[in-house]
Amino acid sequence: MLRAALLLLAVSATVFAAGEALPGDAADTLGGGRVTPTGLDELRARRGLTDPEWLRWLHTVGDLAGRDGGHSLLTGRPVYQVIGERLPATLILAGLSLACAAFGCLVGCLLTGRRALRRPHTGPSGLATALAAVPQPVVAAGLTALLTGGLALLPPVSLLPPGGNPLTEPRILILPVLTIALPTAAFATALLGGAVADALLAPHAVDARLRGVPPGRILRRHVAPALAVPALRVLAVAVSATTAGTALAESTFGYAGAGELLVTAVATRDTPVVHLLAVGSAVVVSGILLVADLVAGRVDR
Repeated sequence: MLRAALLLLAVSATVFAAGEALPGDAADTLGGGRVTPTGLDELRARRGLTDPEWLRWLHTVGDLAGRDGGHSLLTGRPVYQVIGERLPATLILAGLSLACAAFGCLVGCLLTGRRALRRPHTGPSGLATALAAVPQPVVAAGLTALLTGGLALLPPVSLLPPGGNPLTEPRILILPVLTIALPTAAFATALLGGAVADALLAPHAVDARLRGVPPGRILRRHVAPALAVPALRVLAVAVSATTAGTALAESTFGYAGAGELLVTAVATRDTPVVHLLAVGSAVVVSGILLVADLVAGRVDR
């Protein structure tokens, strides 16, 4: 626990320092280029931006334990409230993306296993690795060109308003979900495909096939137990990748979730919002990886 707390403090300090290194501040955003230098100084004083950086960081960290998480430098609203109205849309997007990625990984692993049985002396296919290496913006552009420009099946942007429910119009979810799910599924397949092939080619699994054991029973008794630990760790990585991928997908398609809020807050130098979103994401990812390691350790005994 001490190591986790120190890690979160390091993330907090790094995020805050990175924000301070960017040019401009929230006062420049509020001024919009129409306020005199004296007016900007007054804005900074009212927002506490004239305090030393270390003191502002301590205040920002302390605000996390408060009832409202601090206040946005732009709107003055409680940070928990600002994020809370966007969070449900992001949870829906992340949940659907993870489900689609899990299904894609399952299909990819089945194809990998089938290939391993047919050609056991060849190495694993590099298709999943190649697809996983495609940057997410390229995936988004390709999907938009195909499904919007070429086939005219979907709207090019989601245009979900802040606090809106995406389930009222599911079509706006398709492009963001695919943009997150496809690279995640390819990456998970690349990580897990080798373990699937090894499990299918293990001596006891080969012997079971030669004795005519049904494929379903082989998968349950011989393959699934060998994949339990790797699958848990791959799932943790997939959840982390999905969490990180929401920011780009939401900002690309105009989907007003917490990821899009993070991108906007960085651009407008709204430090309390950026800080809470970044630290919150670090808590989620660290917690998932910790749980996966603990469960995997118990299963592996």
